[in-house]
Amino acid sequence: MGSTAVNHAPLRTERRNFSRVRVKIYGRFMLEDRTEHPCQVIDMSPGSASLRTDRSGDPGEKVIAYIDHIGRIEGVITRVLQDGFAITVIASERKRDKLAAQLTWLANKHELDLPEDRRHERVAPRNPLSVLHLMDGRQYQCRIVDLSLSGAAIETAVKPAIGVQVMLGTMRGQVVRHFEDGVAIEFAAVQRPDTLDEFNKPHN
Repeated sequence: MGSTAVNHAPLRTERRNFSRVRVKIYGRFMLEDRTEHPCQVIDMSPGSASLRTDRSGDPGEKVIAYIDHIGRIEGVITRVLQDGFAITVIASERKRDKLAAQLTWLANKHELDLPEDRRHERVAPRNPLSVLHLMDGRQYQCRIVDLSLSGAAIETAVKPAIGVQVMLGTMRGQVVRHFEDGVAIEFAAVQRPDTLDEFNKPHN
């Protein structure tokens, strides 16, 4: 269907040098009318991406997307596809370098066929009580349901929006999913095992 072709007008010619990676990762995006919709990225480079979704915007419309394993990206719709749309990614040189590294990792992960989600064992911590910090300074008591080196599920009275940056104790991450009693968080970096030991120390 030619859904991988994107008519982007790169700000700099070197953007053409970035190769596209075929991926199957999920996320959500927000259109200019502030509505949020689920999507699947089918291919991506640091300068552009093709999203499969039931809801499309208009060419020239700005999009903010929160993509699993990638995080927050901004872009402008360059072309409407039969099953979604293509965007040009708006990013600094530093952000594009980071995207290139993330896409290389994702390409290797898919080649090795590593598990999509539960790539680290999740355990119920001995000390489940913690504090969820929002970037605006608000703090909320929470209970950790399960915890791994790459993420956590927590019960909390508040549910920050998907994609919002948070701190769970000293671990930085972002909200990736809501469930009935709380949220799931994916950490910004895979944690060292000793970082999680704090949650498993016996009470004095």
